[in-house]
Amino acid sequence: MEPTRTSSRQRLAIGKFWMRCAGDLPDPVYRDLVSTLFSMRAVIVGFGALYVIVGALIYSKWHDVGIAALTVSAIAVTVARVMLISAYDRAGGSAQPVAGLRRWERRYEILTYLFALLLAGINIRVLMEHEPLVHISTISLVFTFGAGIVSRNAGRPRLCVIALALSVVPTALTMFIHAASDYAEPLHAEFFIFEALLLLAVAGMSLGSIGHLYTVMVDHLTTKHDLAKLARFDALTGLPNRLSLRESFQSGLRSSQQATSQLAIHYMDLDGFKSINDRYGHPTGDKMLLEVARRLNAIVRADDVACRLGGDEFLLVQTCVQHRDQAEILARRVIRQLSEPYLIDGIEMRVTVSVGISLAPEFGVDLENLMACADAALYRSKARGKAQVQFCDAEDYRDAGRAVA
Repeated sequence: MEPTRTSSRQRLAIGKFWMRCAGDLPDPVYRDLVSTLFSMRAVIVGFGALYVIVGALIYSKWHDVGIAALTVSAIAVTVARVMLISAYDRAGGSAQPVAGLRRWERRYEILTYLFALLLAGINIRVLMEHEPLVHISTISLVFTFGAGIVSRNAGRPRLCVIALALSVVPTALTMFIHAASDYAEPLHAEFFIFEALLLLAVAGMSLGSIGHLYTVMVDHLTTKHDLAKLARFDALTGLPNRLSLRESFQSGLRSSQQATSQLAIHYMDLDGFKSINDRYGHPTGDKMLLEVARRLNAIVRADDVACRLGGDEFLLVQTCVQHRDQAEILARRVIRQLSEPYLIDGIEMRVTVSVGISLAPEFGVDLENLMACADAALYRSKARGKAQVQFCDAEDYRDAGRAVA
């Protein structure tokens, strides 16, 4: 039964892909999908060259003004597509805001649709004549275009479906019309009808491939970004972890230095958390840690960062501190907010928090040294009782230096 359930889920996913658009994708996934569109400069140039070669050969044979116009138009659209990619790169690529990326995607779609119409146009023109070798060359362009769309643009299913329809449907209809023409050849109509049906069948099968590839791509990218987030954020609280802390610290340090101010490292440890874990169990303790994280996020400014180091240890990076009083005010606010009662599973519980603070660049700009210094100050805070705050001093700094070394 399990294979049947899996198959059903796959069919359901493929059926729903029409309704999935950029609006219901996580922003990082959408960025990756759009970026694939703008990474195909060589493919666009290559296929444009194929179109021009076929158009030039047909024009050399027929000297037809319509073919010449279509070929020149294909050159113009190809150049426009390449210029669009270059402009997208100059504008910042996938790092741009999502709203901006949607505008770039719409421009890309319009040019792709124009090229698809040019493919249909050249097939409509050549199918007005009975030139089987010429037919083969232009219809081969449609098959090649469809294969490229499916394999390279499946991440944007709307683009694939519309582009396929614009190139295939007019071509197939013209083939049906050509089949009805009066050419004294055995099975002339039957072969052209079969070729038109074959073209439509391949296009129909491509739709299933698009759905499958899109689902696979979204699942893969979602998993990739989820794993990247897990590597940088605490799995329980969602707060940044030690890995993300380093980047936040460097960014905050640059901002503070530009403002000729200091940066404060607040090292925090919950008082009484172990007894709650022991009495009520780890699930209850986890719920309390979640609430602590929520309160910390509500306290800090947009430029500051709250992190979980592990267990009941947390850290705040406070930027642009003009005077140590600002750091102390924030620390006492944290103590006050985190010491408010917690209602978990209908039970009121209390913990407090002790804080140790180190300042950069007063005590250097090395994160590990600053954390060790703040930890030493935290140790003195806990020694003085609960809900206390202490600043790193010269002795803490010397001890921290020896510990880090």
